[in-house]
Amino acid sequence: MDKFSIIIPVHNEAKNLKILIPKIYRELKNRKFEIIIVDDSSTDATSKVLKKFKKKNFHHIIRKDKRDLSKSCILGFKKSRYNYIVVMDGDLQHKPSNIKKFLNTFRKTRPDIIVGTRDLFKDKKHNLNIFRLFASRILILIVKLLLGSKTSDPMSGFFMFKKKIFTKYQKRLVKKGYKILLDLLYNNNQKIKVVDVKINFDSRTKGKSKMSVKILFYLIYMIFAKFFIKIKA
Repeated sequence: MDKFSIIIPVHNEAKNLKILIPKIYRELKNRKFEIIIVDDSSTDATSKVLKKFKKKNFHHIIRKDKRDLSKSCILGFKKSRYNYIVVMDGDLQHKPSNIKKFLNTFRKTRPDIIVGTRDLFKDKKHNLNIFRLFASRILILIVKLLLGSKTSDPMSGFFMFKKKIFTKYQKRLVKKGYKILLDLLYNNNQKIKVVDVKINFDSRTKGKSKMSVKILFYLIYMIFAKFFIKIKA
């Protein structure tokens, strides 16, 4: 796998992106990739910051609609040129250096999806606030109970996958919400090979987390919807 696309959905991450993007280029120099930033209707200086990056493999898409993380990711998937896709957040919690781990693991194991995982039940270095930690633990337990255990961290926003997993089954996706990985993993009982890669997440130092009680309940609803689709299949 010589070429890959990096999709970064963002909303109001101007301060983080001016640090993140140069980091990605430093970490992945001499590799063939593209960066696609999908700006999900930001109201801060995100657009202004992104206009400063002029590289040919850098693309900035503005999505003008009701904010939706999954729809932003899907827009990025459709615009991507390469057969392998990395998805990561724009808040500096996901280290670009871990992309190298994903690439090495892909070469060795040839999975369909690689998930950057945290052990939110044992590892104390998770760098999450109390609400996000509680929400993530609850969601992981519900997923494992209702949908099975394809990965130890189905709530991760940092992963890599073969683009054909999306293109082949995209008609079956929910295509909205806040966790596109969950949608890809539990898509109408398709059989896929999933490999976990343990990584450490950094703390958010700038901007605000997008997790809320509303999003938590939506994700619980989505998990149950996937469960009922599963038992009917």
